Amino acid sequence: MIVLHYTAMSSSAGAVDWLCNGEAQVSAHYVICKTGCVTQLVDEADRAWHAGAGRWGDIEDVNSRSIGIELDNDGASPFSQPLMAALETLLPRIMQRWNIPPHRVIGHSDMAPGRKIDPGPRFDWRRLALLNLAVWPHKGSQIAIDPARFAKLLSAFGYQADMDDDLRLNVFRTRFRPQATGPLSEHDMAIAADLAERFPIDQTPVTS
Repeated sequence: MIVLHYTAMSSSAGAVDWLCNGEAQVSAHYVICKTGCVTQLVDEADRAWHAGAGRWGDIEDVNSRSIGIELDNDGASPFSQPLMAALETLLPRIMQRWNIPPHRVIGHSDMAPGRKIDPGPRFDWRRLALLNLAVWPHKGSQIAIDPARFAKLLSAFGYQADMDDDLRLNVFRTRFRPQATGPLSEHDMAIAADLAERFPIDQTPVTS
């Protein structure tokens, strides 16, 4: 997998220094700065400490199965155009080298819900999906609201099942409906069904 993060620091130089500090007990394979420069800190074949506790699908040790990319962003600002352009150049090369499909490019918040929120609601996942570097749901017919089925669908896509309903909805919307508010809706249901059908974590379509 590839896991995308934001640095939440004032500068990319500061982030690189921190990620190279052994006492920090955190690292990443790459850092991309706002101006588009790419710094590699860990060889892609080596394990980096970027993901921490969490899971995606049946993978619990995400650090051992993923490449981590830190993006120079404070979490509240738009991601710069040079940064996004550099990411769009780096991602396909990594994906080709390691045979990583678009649905295996995820955010830190996806695999560590409630503990991490990066890359956050300002990150443009749809832009990556248009280049086949991530996934984005198709618009489908609305589906009747059913929290239990919503949980099942998101679990089929990869999200861990043991979340409470509010956290599950918040994590899902942060990535796929960042402007949405209110309780679970028919539109949320339709998006979850589309993701589970087209990108099941075990490649087996889900039935209700």
